[in-house]
Amino acid sequence: MSERTIGVCLLGCGIVGGGVAAILTEQRGLLRQRTGLDFVLRHVVVKDRGDYPPNADQLPMSTDAPAAIDDPASNIVIELIGGTGAAGQFVERALKAGKPVVTANKSLLAARAAELFALARRHNTCIAFEASCGGGIPIIDALIRGLVANRIDALLGIVNGTCNFILTQMTQNGWSYEQAVKEAQRLGFAEANPSLDVSGRDAAQKLAILAGLAFNVRVAESDIHVEGIDTLQAIDIRFARELGYVIKLLAIAQRVPTGDGDRIALRVHPTLVHEHDVLADVGGSFNAISVYGHALGHAMWYGRGAGRTPTASAVVADLVGIALGATPLVFRQMQIFPDTTPPAPVLPFDQLESRYYLRLAAKDEPGVLAGVTAALGRHGISVSAIHQQESDIGQSVPVVITTHLAREGAMRAALAEINALAAVTRPTVSLRIIDQPTEFAGT
Repeated sequence: MSERTIGVCLLGCGIVGGGVAAILTEQRGLLRQRTGLDFVLRHVVVKDRGDYPPNADQLPMSTDAPAAIDDPASNIVIELIGGTGAAGQFVERALKAGKPVVTANKSLLAARAAELFALARRHNTCIAFEASCGGGIPIIDALIRGLVANRIDALLGIVNGTCNFILTQMTQNGWSYEQAVKEAQRLGFAEANPSLDVSGRDAAQKLAILAGLAFNVRVAESDIHVEGIDTLQAIDIRFARELGYVIKLLAIAQRVPTGDGDRIALRVHPTLVHEHDVLADVGGSFNAISVYGHALGHAMWYGRGAGRTPTASAVVADLVGIALGATPLVFRQMQIFPDTTPPAPVLPFDQLESRYYLRLAAKDEPGVLAGVTAALGRHGISVSAIHQQESDIGQSVPVVITTHLAREGAMRAALAEINALAAVTRPTVSLRIIDQPTEFAGT
């Protein structure tokens, strides 16, 4: 790597890749002024010529990724292809050549982080991945460096902008789930097939990365309990509002003391958040991540969680960090990356304690509520409040119950009994409730 010029090999020129190319060409002078380095795009690689961007004549386009990576003039490789197939092969190739890699590929990191980080270490290079979680929010750097002196008790937040946009429309405009998805697709917030987002898997992949850094452990995506928003109904959005809550898809990692030492509870699911909680006000495609540390207390990072320019900004920040030598130094020294940490001591999900929102569809007849509360009581679950709503769905009356803290395993057993009652006409909807900061501070 020359003293003044940094050759960049950019793999992928889609939404984010195009944003990176624009920053490196349009802000080249600003970057040179601020860093003393000249960042030069040596190669912009796409799968085939049909993927060339409109301004291809102004960029060093290529369809030969191996040649671009191997070029001695390519000092740093940026991987923005996505997925775990070709992207993984190209990242391996760059690392084996001793070239640093910048990636926004959460899927690849969630699946193969330990392997790839170890490969980078063997070849005396590094991986930078700020853009993999939270778009332009600098949460990765905060966890690696800014909070290094903190014992993290909990990390939770909104990490999927697509789901947050959908839920915002359902909450504020009274739209159905299907209407909100179509609008998200029209505006470009959701893919034609939005299943990765709405199933909660995208958020789980991000949580695997964030929780690993927060708790200094290695987290697999399979360690995380995942529920999406694809079965959420507008009636529950409305009832939650009447109770003073807003439903958000939250990714939550929490330290839980047990008789066998601390365990980490890992989950992604729709959650009732109190309307006065700061997370309730995070709307549209924005993201927000709360962290509780023993020294820091509570802090939150907020910003655009996806999109061309926010994510590209994070990619270029990683590029600069590598070129200036800060990122390689941290990578070599810090024992926080997944190839240097033990597997997470995961709390079995059935041992997790939460408050619950339950919505039953039951026949309007005597003794129904007594049967429901008796089933809850048999499993040690205490009722906080009962709200019976008038209904226009025939003979079934929606009944909303909120509970005090209860174990997941006990709740599932109670729900099996409740759903077996003759008067209950449909499976009971159950959603979890969180109450910040009391639930997470100093756990």
